[in-house]
Amino acid sequence: MKRAGFDARVTLALVATVVFWASAFAGIRAGLGAYGPGEIALFRFLVASFVLGGFALLRRMPLPEWRDVPAVFLAGFLAFTLYHVALNYGEVTVGAGSASVLINTAPIFTALLAVAFLGERLRMLGWVGMAVSFFGAALISVGESEGFGLAPRAFLILVAALSSSIYFVIQKPYLRKYGALAFTTYAVWAGALLSLVFLPGLVSEVRAAPAGTTLAMVYLGVFPTAIAYFTYAYMSSRMPASRAVSFLYLIPVMAYLIAWVWLGEVPTLLSVVGGCITLSGVLIVNTLGRRR
Repeated sequence: MKRAGFDARVTLALVATVVFWASAFAGIRAGLGAYGPGEIALFRFLVASFVLGGFALLRRMPLPEWRDVPAVFLAGFLAFTLYHVALNYGEVTVGAGSASVLINTAPIFTALLAVAFLGERLRMLGWVGMAVSFFGAALISVGESEGFGLAPRAFLILVAALSSSIYFVIQKPYLRKYGALAFTTYAVWAGALLSLVFLPGLVSEVRAAPAGTTLAMVYLGVFPTAIAYFTYAYMSSRMPASRAVSFLYLIPVMAYLIAWVWLGEVPTLLSVVGGCITLSGVLIVNTLGRRR
């Protein structure tokens, strides 16, 4: 159903992406007690590869053209191997609040890359909206009990943010060529192959890990990885990269809501204010900041 500027499927894809990616923070925290950072990443990719492989068989999905294989492996490396391994290692010592604001530099990197390489343009108000959203994310971080203290591994989280931004930009032509599901599947498979260096450790950790923790890892592979990366790719293929990625500012807000309901963690007043400011920035980008 699509009418006058509203596309129900794109909206559902947006909601699924934000909710599932926001829930991944809780899953990662649960996994780090029994699994190493690299092993968590590989576990996610193997589960996601199996799920997406089932879709590929059902749809008789063709393999990518040989000339596009290097791009597929670059996408898999950036969006999966590098992003997730760097983020997981960073979160070993970086507090959740500080990590969330660092990851939320990704939309700023993506907007800059989209302007430089995709010819997209934002009005001045679009850049203002980006700045407002980042400020809101910073307030959420400061509002957390640990404050905004950065550990040395914070650099790894910045690397993760930059790698995901490059992926969001370079995937655009391949989404048009192969479609969201196919290219996401190729990239996940490539990321899994590039992460097999962690397989020996994963095998031993699966044997020792509690069943509940392993189920959390399966959840990470199915929903925040297989499904959410597909829904984001679908959404991104139908709007400019700079606009699509601006919605990622909603993830910290949703992450705090999930922690509140699921874990009983009540956000501070400053976090609530930061969430409102973040939402305002996204609204500015998507209503006043786009060039038509």
